[in-house]
Amino acid sequence: MEIFGIEKLSLVDYDGYVAATLFTASCNYRCGFCHNSPLVLGSKSLTPIPTDEIFEYLTKRKGILDGVCISGGEPTLHDDLPKLCQKIKALGYRIKLDTNGTNPTMLRMLIDNKLIDYVAMDIKNSLPSYGKTVGIDCYDTANVQRSARLLLSDVISYEFRTTLIKEYHTKQDMTLIGEWIAGAEKYALQRFKDTGSCLSSGLSEVDPTTARQYLDLIREYVPNTILRGY
Repeated sequence: MEIFGIEKLSLVDYDGYVAATLFTASCNYRCGFCHNSPLVLGSKSLTPIPTDEIFEYLTKRKGILDGVCISGGEPTLHDDLPKLCQKIKALGYRIKLDTNGTNPTMLRMLIDNKLIDYVAMDIKNSLPSYGKTVGIDCYDTANVQRSARLLLSDVISYEFRTTLIKEYHTKQDMTLIGEWIAGAEKYALQRFKDTGSCLSSGLSEVDPTTARQYLDLIREYVPNTILRGY
């Protein structure tokens, strides 16, 4: 499996653990606020990192790192993701998977085979607003809903997370999200930062006051809701 980026040490990508983060390429969404546009678009200018180099690093850092976060792009698009997880697990690491939830079959397989320890699934918006948020007209959310139901059944430790965008998220959207994921283990409302490499320009963050209002609203459905980056 090709890896196109690595953050060798992170204290924020896997809450409670010191981790390395691996980045896969390609995504089936086109979220305008995504700051990993070269990875999402699978740019031909990207050069994969040799697998041997990655595992040499992970082997040397055993005892320093606690876990590995696999992010993207969208990792579950790649059929060889389980093999990557197996190799990482063989080194004794915990694995966190970042996913948009569009491949519930892969997600279920990884969980059933104990190849991952934690899932962070993006909730892009309320179901009626999903298409405009992910950049796909008339988007069918069936697979996203299947993945959410799977996690809500408490088969693995997980969190849902939403990057708040002023142009996309309203109080009504947040209420609908709360009703959808009511009782979730954890939900993070994340602050948007325009890094200059987003897929679209002109998007803006939800201000801290409004974000706190959304936090109070969502906590009626998911008590363990936090603000991240505010």
